[in-house]
Amino acid sequence: MVRLVIPVESFENERSVIFPHFGRAPEFAVIEISGDGRVISMTSQRNVGEHFGGQGGAESFVTGLGPDALVVKGMGPRGLQAFQSNGIAIFTGPVNNVGEAIESYLAGRLSGLTEPCRDARHKFPSSVDEPCHQRSA
Repeated sequence: MVRLVIPVESFENERSVIFPHFGRAPEFAVIEISGDGRVISMTSQRNVGEHFGGQGGAESFVTGLGPDALVVKGMGPRGLQAFQSNGIAIFTGPVNNVGEAIESYLAGRLSGLTEPCRDARHKFPSSVDEPCHQRSA
């Protein structure tokens, strides 16, 4: 079994739109996938990190959910380092919603995220297809 976590604007199962920046996402979709590629469960967790009145970063909260991998549009340096140091794979690609992310993950069409967003203040990309770490300068 694989547990994926994906930042979303609001949870609507497979139709949930991926939020452009991981730590500022209002919610996280938590998906469990069987070894044969079937979705076993799909739930959501509200972001309780510092951007939403909680303490600590979203990366601490999400690490506690026990993900094997994340699918994101972009992520800051603190989150990227935290997940990398915990052995959690981070993927990105031209996906807009949770359904597309699951399909692309299973098909091996996503790329590993290795660099944080260039702008420390995390300006959002101009479209959901443009991860913030790949924006042109």
